[in-house]
Amino acid sequence: MDFGSINPVVLIASLMVAATPILLAAIGELVVEKAGVLNLGVEGMMIVGAVAGFAAAVTTGSPILGMLAAIVAGAAVSLIFALLTQVLMANQVASGLALTLFGLGFSALLGQSYVGIVPPRTEKLNFGFLSDLPVVGRILFGHDILVYVSLFLVAAIWYWLNYTRGGRVLRAVGENHDSAHALGYKVKRVRILAILFGGACAGLGGAYLSLVRVPQWTEGMTAGAGWIALALVVFASWKPWRVLAGAYLFGGIMVLQLNLQAAGYRIPVEYLAMSPYIITILVLVVMSSNRTRRTLAAPGSLGRSFHAAG
Repeated sequence: MDFGSINPVVLIASLMVAATPILLAAIGELVVEKAGVLNLGVEGMMIVGAVAGFAAAVTTGSPILGMLAAIVAGAAVSLIFALLTQVLMANQVASGLALTLFGLGFSALLGQSYVGIVPPRTEKLNFGFLSDLPVVGRILFGHDILVYVSLFLVAAIWYWLNYTRGGRVLRAVGENHDSAHALGYKVKRVRILAILFGGACAGLGGAYLSLVRVPQWTEGMTAGAGWIALALVVFASWKPWRVLAGAYLFGGIMVLQLNLQAAGYRIPVEYLAMSPYIITILVLVVMSSNRTRRTLAAPGSLGRSFHAAG
């Protein structure tokens, strides 16, 4: 095994790219869960965003338009979940799982004619002399726009949740929807807007996979990224900066695994293949245990339907 072939600078730069789709999906899901809604359909929204973004980018020749199309597609799919859970009062867990199954099937249908096509290249941002700096330039100033957008979103959502009235209203709805309703807040409206935002972020994360991370369309290419994003939100205790750290940690593990294989250390791919399903079980166990929810400081109304008139 040749561990000397692993370049730490390239490793760190690569993990930022690998973590970006998970981070985008996770930060959107964090806002949804802060509003008291548990959406297990992140995987479905990501895969629809991936195929919609890929198709739009190939058709128009613009990756930016592809990303915008992915945002719209992710939000549109999340609207189905919002209508089911907030208007028709369907069970959130069942609706989320159904949304994932729908997304996987629908994307496979839409993507049949795009297999084997190369999308337009997403260029890296030009920071001038900063990109040429040793070590730091490669790590911090050698990425495409969505890497920086994901970091900006983390900071913006952290600030919004903690220092703005809108963020406090969202947290109040998530902590105790009945009390928030008594104070005059439109619980269902807040939750629907949060769901749409989460869907838009998930769709954008999916487009990053198909346009940047693995620039091609392959059926089921999200490969459990949505489930990993869900787990990150829970195990980060619903804190934006911890979600960032968790996404980069998981991105580092993925990249390191590939580098170790290249260095001659064989790691069975089955371990990574089964990880999304193990993570799903862990998330559902955490959500079903009131004691664990309190320990992790979960939003008080998470996963619970609001029945009063919104």
